[in-house]
Amino acid sequence: MTCIPAIETRFFAFESDFVDSLRCIPMIVRYKLDTCRVKLQLSDWAKFNYDEKDLLAEMPCHTDLEIDIYADYVNELVWKYTKTVPTLLNNLDPAWVSAHVPTEVHEKAQEWNCPVISASQWMQLDVLERFALVKLSRSGHEGRNFPRALAEFGLATACQP
Repeated sequence: MTCIPAIETRFFAFESDFVDSLRCIPMIVRYKLDTCRVKLQLSDWAKFNYDEKDLLAEMPCHTDLEIDIYADYVNELVWKYTKTVPTLLNNLDPAWVSAHVPTEVHEKAQEWNCPVISASQWMQLDVLERFALVKLSRSGHEGRNFPRALAEFGLATACQP
């Protein structure tokens, strides 16, 4: 039986420019999508109504049954709007559960001239905060939110590229 840590539904301050409308996929939903290995396209997310998006943020997704129910609901929504099914993530690399700071997070911090994050600082972050930093470190994500996240998590105050 799989049981990932139960994550409290919350939105980060660095997401405040879109969280009221849920026009972008918030980290809490991204975390749950990764948990159930579903790759949801932003174009599909944009088709969901606000209540459906809000439910995806609120639904539990940490036991095997909850993970299955969550994945089924996402699949149903995508089918409802697109008549397709989302693809599954092949290689889930949960770097956020590691006790050491992932290389990509170090590299993104250097890119923004931010202080080095120590292993103890990393482990003091909760799982969702570590997940957010890993996701914001990867290519394809808007870089300006990385230093904002570091500041929000108490790790840096003034980083600039």
